[in-house]
Amino acid sequence: MARRPLPRILSNGGAQLARSRELARTAADSATDVLHPLITITRGLRRLAAAGRRRWAETPKEKRGALLFLLASVILVVALAPYGPLLAAITLMAAAAWQGRDGAAAAPEGPDESQRRRLESLYEALVPYFSTAEDPEPLYAHGGAWDKAFPTYAFDGGSRISHLVVRYPAYFADGETEARARIEHLLAAKSGRGREYHFTWDEEGNQLTVDVLSPLAVDIVAQRFVTAPGEIVLGFTDPTRVRRTLPLTCGEQRRDAPPVVWRTGLRSTEPHLLALGRPGSGTSSLLRSIALQALRHGDVVIVDGGGTGEYACLTGRDGVLAVECGLAGVLASLEWAAHETERRLIAANRAHQAGHPPPDDTRRPLWILLDRPTAFTHLAAADDREDPQSLLQVPLRHGRPVNVTVVVADQLDCLEMLSEPVRHHTRARVVLGPATREQVESVLGAPPHTTPVDEVPPGRGYARLGTDPVHRLQVPATPHPYDDATAEAHRQAVLDLLPPRTTPADGETVPAPAEAEPAPEPVPEPTEAEPVPEPAEAEPVPEPAEAEPVPVLTKPTPADR
Repeated sequence: MARRPLPRILSNGGAQLARSRELARTAADSATDVLHPLITITRGLRRLAAAGRRRWAETPKEKRGALLFLLASVILVVALAPYGPLLAAITLMAAAAWQGRDGAAAAPEGPDESQRRRLESLYEALVPYFSTAEDPEPLYAHGGAWDKAFPTYAFDGGSRISHLVVRYPAYFADGETEARARIEHLLAAKSGRGREYHFTWDEEGNQLTVDVLSPLAVDIVAQRFVTAPGEIVLGFTDPTRVRRTLPLTCGEQRRDAPPVVWRTGLRSTEPHLLALGRPGSGTSSLLRSIALQALRHGDVVIVDGGGTGEYACLTGRDGVLAVECGLAGVLASLEWAAHETERRLIAANRAHQAGHPPPDDTRRPLWILLDRPTAFTHLAAADDREDPQSLLQVPLRHGRPVNVTVVVADQLDCLEMLSEPVRHHTRARVVLGPATREQVESVLGAPPHTTPVDEVPPGRGYARLGTDPVHRLQVPATPHPYDDATAEAHRQAVLDLLPPRTTPADGETVPAPAEAEPAPEPVPEPTEAEPVPEPAEAEPVPEPAEAEPVPVLTKPTPADR
């Protein structure tokens, strides 16, 4: 029995389907080639819009109004210019075509292999802290999905984490300082040492945001800051921590920087300051900076316990009452400061009782700056003399109403050697140099908001004014101008801020040097003085000769009577 042939549509169906697919692919390729410019421009417009949204999100809120005004001005100028809209459209299409080209394709989403391994390692390290056996659906588990725990992340050029959002379970004790410190230490170690990290805990959303802080500027030198009387610039900090900026001059550049301003005087809540640090951390530079700012409106008494002449440039300057390096001079100066504080208190109290304003001599600020006062404690004990720190009790307790301010700087390991009034009344605190988290917290009374690092430049540390938050601090470079290791630009900056040399107010020690200065001028005339003209004039001595007529005049008077 012969087989009947299959219909042609069934025998050649596969070939026809393949042919139709080829025709569809060819048509699609042709359409893509025809529409390629339109696709490129559309892709470029989308990328330009995304860049504009990012730029708008990064712009601070206080600057968005100016940005909108600028955009409106540009649109108005383009609309009024001849052929302005046409040229703007052509420019926009050209920019979109350039941004939408294949070579400008965006980077592939998601981390690469090295970044993925870093995130997986960080996730595995957090498992013991964020997991428990009773959790039915643990967010953290060995071999789990790290992308659920890290919804947002970013890396720098070296494939190190620069931004990270960490989700953690609700049962984690994020309100305990010890638990937070363990997580922060782990994240800082796993993300890369040698950088400062800022941690933001969102207790309501159970999220922790980790950001890498950029280093503070170290090129700021001592200069005249734009401040009001009674305001002292301790240094500069992050722009996100304060809402004020100061104009600065850094070489030939001018920029604004956020300062840490310490307000002193009658209405200050933190009238006295304590600065601690390791040797070479910049505490002496901080005291010089404070002294140069204080001399603009007040008088200064300086006690140098280091004995290295760090404040020799201030000796004999206008407003500098004393620069003491010896125990006897220190005791005398601090005793005078205590009596001066009492005198001001009495004068101000009498003026208040009489209904008069305080006298002018109680309004001028008086600054008592002490560098390493604990060095005199041993000397005073060995000499059976009074500890100089005991003389600070009156200025510390009663100095604020009469504009008397005390600033103490010492080494970090000498904190226990400071007297109780010094530790109790210095509520403005500064810690400079490398220090552990526990040391910073013991001095400032609160832990730092960043992770301390082991190597920092001089003048870098933390500051806290009373109960305010802890700020990162970079003290402006104020080196000793007479030191050979000081750069010429820094030396000249400090010398320009020094007051002129003038005589002290009492004038007791000045006549000697004033008379000694003209003495060298007649020195070249000893040959003319050898003929002894002066003794010849001294022999007649008219004064004793005139003394004889005096009794003669008294004798005839009774005879005449």
